[in-house]
Amino acid sequence: MFTSMIKLVGKAPRLYVARAVASVSATSNKQLDPQDEAMGKEQCFLVDSNDIVTGQASKRDCHLVQEDGNIPLHRAFSVFLFNQKGDLLLQKRSSEKITYPDHYTNSCCSHPLTNFPGEEEEANALGVRKAAQRRLNYELGISLDSIPIDSINYITRVHYKDQGNGKYGEHEIDYVLFIQRDVKLNPNPSEVSEISFVPRTEFDDFIPTLTGQWTPWFSLILKHRLKFWWDHLDRLDEIKDHKKILRFGSEK
Repeated sequence: MFTSMIKLVGKAPRLYVARAVASVSATSNKQLDPQDEAMGKEQCFLVDSNDIVTGQASKRDCHLVQEDGNIPLHRAFSVFLFNQKGDLLLQKRSSEKITYPDHYTNSCCSHPLTNFPGEEEEANALGVRKAAQRRLNYELGISLDSIPIDSINYITRVHYKDQGNGKYGEHEIDYVLFIQRDVKLNPNPSEVSEISFVPRTEFDDFIPTLTGQWTPWFSLILKHRLKFWWDHLDRLDEIKDHKKILRFGSEK
């Protein structure tokens, strides 16, 4: 892959657009679709409303909206990656994504998986933070040694549900993770189509310039807590809450 850089209108931050070079036929791409393959093979942690693990299920089953509207509750994480200046990395999900394609969202979002030893570790969300480290490498091309586990700050948990497109939705206990480091990015175009570092002072003006939908988890975090947390970036211990799970419901 290679990346090109463009400027948004006015004073908006730099936007990097990831593009992939096609090397196989469309038919072959469909047969080898990594998104679809991962949905079947990757196993998420099922949890109850108190975030106690109750079992496991495929990523596909965890996101399928059932006939009665139920979606299995499972564990997830949302990473908010800031550079040393305090600018927040936002991304636009690839059109190839099965859930919420072409939606804007926070820096990186995914799930700890039973497929990877160690991601079940509970103390101080160690397993979730290991999963975040793995996913930042896969999704944004950040080398593993660029983000040590100790640099991943577990802030709190959010419980929310969203019906999505009616076929695939979300129902998660979402661990909010903050990281502040300067890192080299090499986005995976099957995961990410655009990325942008946004300064706090420009954030309110920047958001309306993005024409498109936001993921439900990011919309809820933005609505209820993000700016407050961002303003405490230099004193994260003041905002950490590992006992309470925030109940945000749904945007819909």
